[in-house]
Amino acid sequence: MPLDLRALLEPSRCAVVTSELQNGVIGESALFPELARLARRRLPAMVRVVDAARAAGVPVIHATVHRRADARGANTNARLFGAALKAARSEGFEDLLPGSRAAAVVDEVGVADTDIELPRFHGLGPMYDSGLAAVLRNLGARTVVPVGLSVNVAITNLVMDAVNAGFDVVLPRDAVAGVPGEYTEAVIDNTLAVLAVVTTSTELPKLWPAQPPS
Repeated sequence: MPLDLRALLEPSRCAVVTSELQNGVIGESALFPELARLARRRLPAMVRVVDAARAAGVPVIHATVHRRADARGANTNARLFGAALKAARSEGFEDLLPGSRAAAVVDEVGVADTDIELPRFHGLGPMYDSGLAAVLRNLGARTVVPVGLSVNVAITNLVMDAVNAGFDVVLPRDAVAGVPGEYTEAVIDNTLAVLAVVTTSTELPKLWPAQPPS
């Protein structure tokens, strides 16, 4: 039976979760420059989703990744973690130290007074052991709308973990990024599309009418 996108996106049951939209991840001195370059091309679509959510009263949660200077508590059990640590210690790159400019959400998105930030210090995605599932349920959310990066790892983890936790997922395909670009589209078409309802950043605002000012 086809899913009713309008029903899934009823504002009272939705929450937007941004993933790693931080200066040290998609900025000019990001740890993975090619991913950052592709993500910046999609940043206007990401902003469009976040702005529409705020205007419609949909909660926005920023799932950020941080790292201590001594890397204590961080994973070391995959090549990705070693590559990130090596890049962070290279000249010209910014590490994601708590409170640093690199760890902050990019200015284009920002953190509004109504937003929630949930930093993590380990793992591959924002749902595992971060409190995100509990926060979503406490907000009354039943539909998760992911925005950000990367489709290679964190976004795909978020979609799968959200589905496993019983949430519906609506994915604005132009508001997520990964590398290379053609791989990103293949993952969306062949994996994420069978787990989530795929839409676009321009369709979402049509279903999230702005609330009148209070």
